Amino acid sequence: MRRKKKKNTKISRESIVSVLKMAGHPLYMREIIHNLHLQPEKRQAVKKLIKEMVRAGDITLLKGNRYGLTRQMRLLTGTIAIHADGFGFVRPDDSTKQDVFIPPRKLKGAVHGDLVTARIERDAAKGPEGSIIRINERGVHEVVGIFHAGRNLGVVIPENERLHIEVLIPDYRQYGDIDGMAVVARILHFSRTGATAEGEIVKVLGDPESIEVQSQIVINKYQLPSDFSKPALKQAAELPSQVRKEDLAGRRDIRNLPLVTIDGEDAKDFDDAVHVRRTRSGFVLTVAIADVSHYVEKSCLIDKDAIERGTSVYFPDRVIPMLPEKISNGLCSLVPDEDRLCMVARISFDSKGNVKKTSFFKAVMKSHCRFTYKKVQKLLDGRGKGLMKQHRPFLKGLKNMEELAILLMRKRTERGSIDFDLPEPEVILGLTGELETIVLRERSMAHRIIEEFMIAANEAVARFLSDRKIPVLYRIHEPPERDKIDELVEYLRSLGYDLETPKKIDPFWFQKILGMVEGKPEEYIINSMLLRSMNQAVYSPENKGHFGLASETYLHFTSPIRRYPDLVVHRVLKGNIRRVRKRPVYREDELFPLGEHLSRRERTALEAEREMLDRLKIRYMEDKIGQVFHGIISGITSFGMFVELRKILVSGVVRLVDMADDYYEHDSKRHRLIGKRTGKVYRLGQEVKLRLASVNKARRHINFELVED
Repeated sequence: MRRKKKKNTKISRESIVSVLKMAGHPLYMREIIHNLHLQPEKRQAVKKLIKEMVRAGDITLLKGNRYGLTRQMRLLTGTIAIHADGFGFVRPDDSTKQDVFIPPRKLKGAVHGDLVTARIERDAAKGPEGSIIRINERGVHEVVGIFHAGRNLGVVIPENERLHIEVLIPDYRQYGDIDGMAVVARILHFSRTGATAEGEIVKVLGDPESIEVQSQIVINKYQLPSDFSKPALKQAAELPSQVRKEDLAGRRDIRNLPLVTIDGEDAKDFDDAVHVRRTRSGFVLTVAIADVSHYVEKSCLIDKDAIERGTSVYFPDRVIPMLPEKISNGLCSLVPDEDRLCMVARISFDSKGNVKKTSFFKAVMKSHCRFTYKKVQKLLDGRGKGLMKQHRPFLKGLKNMEELAILLMRKRTERGSIDFDLPEPEVILGLTGELETIVLRERSMAHRIIEEFMIAANEAVARFLSDRKIPVLYRIHEPPERDKIDELVEYLRSLGYDLETPKKIDPFWFQKILGMVEGKPEEYIINSMLLRSMNQAVYSPENKGHFGLASETYLHFTSPIRRYPDLVVHRVLKGNIRRVRKRPVYREDELFPLGEHLSRRERTALEAEREMLDRLKIRYMEDKIGQVFHGIISGITSFGMFVELRKILVSGVVRLVDMADDYYEHDSKRHRLIGKRTGKVYRLGQEVKLRLASVNKARRHINFELVED
């Protein structure tokens, strides 16, 4: 008598993969189910799992409704990133695999952000090239753009230059007179080609010329969470308004220590205060940081919103905070003359700036003065008799700070720390929020004091936790790849610098180049190129050191109001200050995905801040057509050259078609343009005189023309 084959009761991804491997070719859904020998009640579950595996890219749904193993068919699943010029790259979920280039004609209706499956069709010199065979999931569900009214229907043109679609809006008159307004549109369904989609208006932002609306456009474009959840706001409202007696238990009272805050003019969240005392053998630095972790416990409602944000985002007209205002601007902000809970790093230095001793403790403090960078610099320079008299009690302490900061700067330079002293633009708004001007942000000794003290505190905490092997999120910055250094050397040699690719890539080599170009016209451009050759710093529980700071161990501790990694560090430090045996507050397996998420949130915030600044630069330049500026050539291409205005860091293009005095050839190896008739040469780093020719706000392009002296 033949035994009936026992039906399988366990469903797993491995069993489905095994069935497809055994078959050796793609199978229908019913064939997979049959070969799994499933009980009838399990069939619905396996269908669901197969669909999940398709979405994840493990298996691919082919024409004719057959399923095949992705790896065995030169297929790849990932997210497609579309360039403004129309081509795309599929970025695989598996970071060990290369991106696949997709020409415009082979996108097959895919748009930026879609989860797709691509077939690799050839291995080109620059990497694999292929075509989209399936759109697994649409990545865009809402777009922000400008609405244009037509006779029978309206259309939203996305602000995101990567989205090559038009969103058609039927019956648009129900939304009122919104022609030319910035709007948010929800996509209801895409056309087969992906060139158009049908949608509906979900929000009217307003006049796109308004700075406030420009901010809203960027917030929506980058999907920045700008509203806190009701449960988080409710929890924040239930927090006390002031420090209570019961909060002081187990804390050291340092309210009489004359700690001060030093921040920008418009700062509202003060999360660090400092004090320096001179001793016979050196200095004692006290860095007090707002104890956010006392009020925001791990996994509470406020914490969940904070993780989602990862960081505060700063625009010229607003801040999108990581924490509710009651915490960020109130309860945790180290405002003058108010009791505040803090975590303290106290570091003793000898007369040469070497660390002798460190200690950490919970405390209650009181800020004795709210200084701005400008005010501190005036006091250090001895300017303003009235100002000097008003702040006489703090003058000695500020001088101590300056002396210690100079020592610490010197020590960092000696160990190889790279100081990219790149100028940054600062947007000045009027009283009613209008754009007044753009200037270069000042970076004085007052700024350097705070920078040095924060680096010292971050390193001290990192050493303490690293020595005890306590799991925490480090701020890591890995050395640059050799191919990027090769490109950098070639670039510098084209500018006349006699350099070879170093055998060992270390920070001292970068220091050497910074010294070579200091004070030269091309200094800013080369500094920018050096910075671009670097890897991005990220958060990880794996301590790999910080290349740029030449630091073996580094993390972020000093800004828990605006950076979530700092809040993680506070919790870990607080849980291990007085313990002989380590107490892991976070497990490593939860820190790895958390670090990746927070690194992504940081990159998104930086991109949004950069785009907002670019939008304001465009609006600042639009009424200056015909005006003459001085700039520097920052890039040479086959169609012209990129230039940057030195005083306000506005970038633009001089096109070859607008250089009417000669025909110019592009020397790509030496990064220059050469006139055929005149022999005139334009090269990287060269100073030029420019006239503003045109401004394209929609594409954020600025065109200049050369002006002969």
